[in-house]
Amino acid sequence: MQQTVYPFTAIVGQERMKRALILNAVNPSIGGVLIRGERGTAKSTAARALAALLPDIEVVADCRFNCDPHQRDRLCDECRDRLARGEELPVARRRTRLVDLPVSATEDRVVGTLDIEKAIQKGERHFDPGVLAAANRGILYVDEVNLLDDHVVDLLLDSAAMGVNVVEREGISFQHPARFILVGTMNPEEGDLRPQLLDRFALSVDVRGLADAGERMAILERHIAFDADAEHFRRDWLPREQELSARIDAARGIVEDVEYTRRDLFTIATLTASLGVDGHRADLVILKTARAHAAFEGRTQITERDILLAAELALPHRMKRGPFSDQTLYQGDLGERLEQISEEYDEQAAEVVQETTSDPADAEKKVSR
Repeated sequence: MQQTVYPFTAIVGQERMKRALILNAVNPSIGGVLIRGERGTAKSTAARALAALLPDIEVVADCRFNCDPHQRDRLCDECRDRLARGEELPVARRRTRLVDLPVSATEDRVVGTLDIEKAIQKGERHFDPGVLAAANRGILYVDEVNLLDDHVVDLLLDSAAMGVNVVEREGISFQHPARFILVGTMNPEEGDLRPQLLDRFALSVDVRGLADAGERMAILERHIAFDADAEHFRRDWLPREQELSARIDAARGIVEDVEYTRRDLFTIATLTASLGVDGHRADLVILKTARAHAAFEGRTQITERDILLAAELALPHRMKRGPFSDQTLYQGDLGERLEQISEEYDEQAAEVVQETTSDPADAEKKVSR
């Protein structure tokens, strides 16, 4: 009998964590989320609840890798071979899966293995799928990610970024899609991730126990009700779950259509530069996350608010800090920076207009070249 999962919408507070998970669900190419916090702050509950919340997906019915039958450029080698032979790919609908990765996982367990002996003796390419295959188009959940071998974490993050898993042994290769929502959780008291790995997680959220007595009482009441009759509790929350699931599904349909201006790019680039953020991954993550947030709200144009909310999730774990500094970035601080950047942009635009005879609309194109 399948265990009833605590509803995502019934989780009290922790709005940043829920937002980060939802936006990764809208656009898995954002690159995953790292949730850091003390025990008992709904980290694993939220990850499992998200999987139960997500819409069903269409897959190639008998494919071991959950291939999308409508995206021929993202098929596994087995499905490609079938199409080359003129076969039709059968279609089925399936629930979005959540796959747990144990802390003791080895490289072969994660990426899968090629049977070299069978390839040499019989000329057959035989691949035993790993965790990445099972997680394709689902959620890959790693509890205590800071205790995983660094090399395994690298493999996970590479696959999450590229959306494909390629296994090569002795000149023989096999590839399959590996597009998943990576959710890592950890307790910082048990050790942190290396900065190089920390940066590879697209978004990061620090969660703490709620201080408000009313919210803590709501948590108690809901968990008592869930423990007493989990199925009845789930039915009570089902309308809100269905509403959120429909919003995510609708957002997935328009996220690639969400537009942005050169002013938006200037804002993102100036913000990350002013905070001394190394590399350019943060800039790309903020843009993807802002577009996902706009799509989730049903819009096809990003705003400064989208950029602000995206920056809150993409920047804290990339900030340079001393051993005793607080890593939290507050909306007020970021909001003030965005206002200053906006004024700077307007001043530059005004200067361009004064220096040229072109119209103001053309000036925007010249400001951030």
